[in-house]
Amino acid sequence: MYTDISTDEYREQSAAGKAGAYQFIDVREDEEYAEGHIPGAINIPLSEFMARVDEISEERPALLVCNTGVRSSQAAMFLASMGYEEIYNLEEGTKGWKQKGYAVESAPAP
Repeated sequence: MYTDISTDEYREQSAAGKAGAYQFIDVREDEEYAEGHIPGAINIPLSEFMARVDEISEERPALLVCNTGVRSSQAAMFLASMGYEEIYNLEEGTKGWKQKGYAVESAPAP
């Protein structure tokens, strides 16, 4: 299965320089990602997730995020079903991150 981690826990890991161990994947759609995402997150929308799963290494832990934690938990369950072992879900999502006043980045939509 997967493990939930809180936004505070991830922020602490990031501040300690440990966040780079994760493949940090934002599963929101392109437009949502472009409006603001957590620094370091790459975008693989849930609608494309199954087709792009080969972009995710089984050799490194995967940390998944969406807006509230629902879509990312679906992606986490999918990865678990594919045999991935180190899977984490950011339980409060980007919405929780923003509500705490943590920084986000914007990017132009592709």
